[in-house]
Amino acid sequence: MNNNSESQSGDISRRDFIKVAAASGAGALLSQSVLAKSFSSLSSKKRYAIVGVGGRTEMWQAGLYEYFQDTTEVVGFCDTNIGRLKFYQNYAKKATGRTIPTYEAKDFDRMIQETKPDTVIVTTVDSFHHQYIVRALQLGCDVITEKPMTNTDEKCQQVIDAQKKYGKNITVSFNYRYSPPRTQVKDLLMNGVIGDVLSTDFHWMLNTHHGTDYFRRWHSMKKFSNGLMLHKATHHFDLMNWWLSAVPVSVSAMGKKEFYTPAMAKRLGLTSHHERCHTCPEKAKCSFELDLAANANMKALYLDNEQYDGYFRDRCVFRPEIDIEDTMNVLVKYSNGATMSYSLNAFNSWEGYYVIFNGTKGRIEHKIEEMMYVSGDGGVQGGIKPGGEYIKVFPIRGAAYDVEVWKGEGGHGGGDILMLHDIFDPVKKADKYLRCADQRAGAYSLLTGVAANHSMKTGKEVKIDDLVKNIGLPDYPVMPNHADPVPMPDKNL
Repeated sequence: MNNNSESQSGDISRRDFIKVAAASGAGALLSQSVLAKSFSSLSSKKRYAIVGVGGRTEMWQAGLYEYFQDTTEVVGFCDTNIGRLKFYQNYAKKATGRTIPTYEAKDFDRMIQETKPDTVIVTTVDSFHHQYIVRALQLGCDVITEKPMTNTDEKCQQVIDAQKKYGKNITVSFNYRYSPPRTQVKDLLMNGVIGDVLSTDFHWMLNTHHGTDYFRRWHSMKKFSNGLMLHKATHHFDLMNWWLSAVPVSVSAMGKKEFYTPAMAKRLGLTSHHERCHTCPEKAKCSFELDLAANANMKALYLDNEQYDGYFRDRCVFRPEIDIEDTMNVLVKYSNGATMSYSLNAFNSWEGYYVIFNGTKGRIEHKIEEMMYVSGDGGVQGGIKPGGEYIKVFPIRGAAYDVEVWKGEGGHGGGDILMLHDIFDPVKKADKYLRCADQRAGAYSLLTGVAANHSMKTGKEVKIDDLVKNIGLPDYPVMPNHADPVPMPDKNL
């Protein structure tokens, strides 16, 4: 069983990362006892250990080494794959001049004991998040985790209970909140430009490059990801919770898989599905091929390390054992009375989203089109396509107008670097948008997806309160509400 994860986060200095990582190769692991001694004297820097060193760790390591070396230090790596541990140990040595000790997954407790981190950063496969979060809390560490915080209601309850019991901090990395255009939408809503929001429409498209990639990897099996309703849509559900300053109350959903199937392979002119791209006899005529050997970063990170755990990064996207949906529709009711119609499709012609807010004073329409990306290929994840964004306001009985969109650069529309500074800067700045998320926001974002999955199975509406208890309400900014006065529309318009 593989316990590593590809990146769902964009990158801070990806070009530099690729140059360093591709050259690093596979150096020998040093004696753990020697390494432990070198880290035995604690400094004033905050200490971080990272568990899960697949592609997801790139953003965290690149950011820590480039921007926060004066105030932070990485003191340990933990993973199931020895090859990737060597890979990132070498990368870290080149970036910092230090040899960071590595530990196999079975030695997680020993890593905590020997390296004494203040905080554990969890970037494993989603289905393992909870076990490392809970154990880190038990051992006295704060936690930073990739989204989703976890991927079932039972595991979510374990995390909520452990945080209350041990009193340590959990941070969930919702970098989309920090992207300037998404923050701008929050700013408009907070300022009452369209009054209080009564309904929303939110439609996310994954294209046949990035969207396809979820059907190659561990994400394609529900036992690891619980489907795109958890792994991908938790970003979107958190955005809506935060945009509305509300939490979901109930969820209804439908889902199906029709594109990534053996039947579609034949409709596209292939004779059959196959095990993987690397050995596929039909790869020359399949435009869905992922050539790991042709990309230096993917080759060094995945192809060269298959010998350690048998994890294939390039599984056939049409193989029959895939059990996640590629087409999903969801209806959500919120604690403030608003409702949302949401869709997620994984085989579209472009990547990005439309979102619409219908309020008591008007309507906001917002679109972002994202650039092509495949996880781990060295590109920038969630980068905004030039000219591919807009925000438009439609007042009730007034002339519509365009709003100049706030700009950002880098991963997730410029959100990655802002989030990293919010998390790691030693002096915290006041944030009127309250973008830093904890376990409460993490729980409500993932529970929308969990409820959607339950609804797909049963055909019934699912209430969030029936899934997890004692979450507590997240910290959200104050928004216009249903009791505020609303001006009478001008009858002459």
